[in-house]
Amino acid sequence: MQFFWTPTFKKDFKRLPESIRSILPDVLRRFAENSHYPSLRVKKMEGQEDIWEMRLSGSYRLTFQFVREGVLLRRVGTHNVLRTP
Repeated sequence: MQFFWTPTFKKDFKRLPESIRSILPDVLRRFAENSHYPSLRVKKMEGQEDIWEMRLSGSYRLTFQFVREGVLLRRVGTHNVLRTP
């Protein structure tokens, strides 16, 4: 599975605490191996036609879309990113 990111995702990523940045590769690997892995809590976002969210930690989330080539990472951050996925 290939991952692509939006410019907004790149900006969000730079603002993350190092502790969250360091776990992101493991979270994405786990997602690629099993998108239904329980701790990721992957679910479709309410009110969004094709945007999904997953859990990075208790306070951090990541939004994404499935695209033909793989997965487009849209936003990453605290729950606030879910307001503008």
